[in-house]
Amino acid sequence: MNVVIATLMREIIKPQLQLGEVDIGAIAIDHRSRDDIPRLLRGLQFIYTDAAVRERVFAILAEVLPERADGSGPVSAETGRPGMAQWQILVLGVLRLGLNADYDRIAELANQHRTVRQMLGHSDWGEETRWGVQTLKDNLRLFTPEVLERINQEVVDAGHALVKKSPDDGLQVRCDSFVVETDVHFPTDINLLCDAVRKVIETSAGLCEAEDLSDWRQSAYNVRCLKQAYRRVQTLKRSNAKDEDKRAVRAEEIKQAHRDYLELAESFLARARETRRRLHIGCALPLAAFSALDDDMAHSERQIDQIRRRVLHGERIPHAEKVFSIFEPHTEWVSKGKAGVPVELGLRVAITEDQYGFILSHRVMQHETDDQVAVPLVEGLVSDFSPLASVSFDKGFHSPANQQRLAELVDFPVLPKKGKRS
Repeated sequence: MNVVIATLMREIIKPQLQLGEVDIGAIAIDHRSRDDIPRLLRGLQFIYTDAAVRERVFAILAEVLPERADGSGPVSAETGRPGMAQWQILVLGVLRLGLNADYDRIAELANQHRTVRQMLGHSDWGEETRWGVQTLKDNLRLFTPEVLERINQEVVDAGHALVKKSPDDGLQVRCDSFVVETDVHFPTDINLLCDAVRKVIETSAGLCEAEDLSDWRQSAYNVRCLKQAYRRVQTLKRSNAKDEDKRAVRAEEIKQAHRDYLELAESFLARARETRRRLHIGCALPLAAFSALDDDMAHSERQIDQIRRRVLHGERIPHAEKVFSIFEPHTEWVSKGKAGVPVELGLRVAITEDQYGFILSHRVMQHETDDQVAVPLVEGLVSDFSPLASVSFDKGFHSPANQQRLAELVDFPVLPKKGKRS
């Protein structure tokens, strides 16, 4: 008896169309639509239908493989379960980044959007493939910024081949930065402390419930008490009495409310430390189980220290010590001087664009300012997209050192000096 063993492998795209499946090049996309999804799908369709671009992009996608469980390297593409095809990872990864969407929306598109499902290679004839949110998270994390950058390079090169009259035509590049805002409320030290201690209470209660401990059975009541103390501080700070005596009395009331608030927060932290000790020693929970709790307690301790220094000791907290979100700690306080927008909360991102409208590169500017990234951006452009005819910036990118270095890299740098004309 002959036994045939079929080797399953992770494929870039299925080589054979199934019954009812539409070839990607033949998918009908509404060209009149001004929505962003059809535009992204048309770009993906171009990658697939242009043989030269497809070959280069597929060579990059062939490297998109998950790591082995033992950390010894990527899994083999020739054996094992097939998993999500790399083309599907590309399609959904581009949609996630292009739409700035979360995984729940991507799951909805992958499971319900007819054109997206056709682009993924699913047929309309009884195709029951459904993608779970966790499956998408596990696979789309393989679509790293480095992979995206390499694919972007190939697509831009293909676009230049279409629009340039001559390969030797120089690019006219402009660079600008903007703030990608994070989804956070306006930060104050007292509301950040409320967020942090609330998470300490909820995380401690969850750990105790899993181990049948009753330490935090009144966790909901504890959170309400914390919010009441926070709101008392918040209400007192709104006083605008003009009488000096009343203002002095109110200032002392504000300090006392802060003391009560800090005392309550510290009592919850002390209980959480005791809970952590009991769970670790008595229930033998590993240290890894307390990572979230430890982070929340560290945030709480920092906010308590800063509130005590600012309110009770009259200190001014240095900007470098401040955190503007407990849940998105990378958030920065950005003042770009825009009219009507005094402050933005998020991260700066710099982009470079050529005269044809192609985005050549980008840089996430974490703890960086415009003048610190001008030279690195142009050095990357020179290595990837020569020849450059000119590069223009606004005056926020100016510094004497940048002026000198850019003149060495580009024939015609445009970098106006800061300040007004005399």
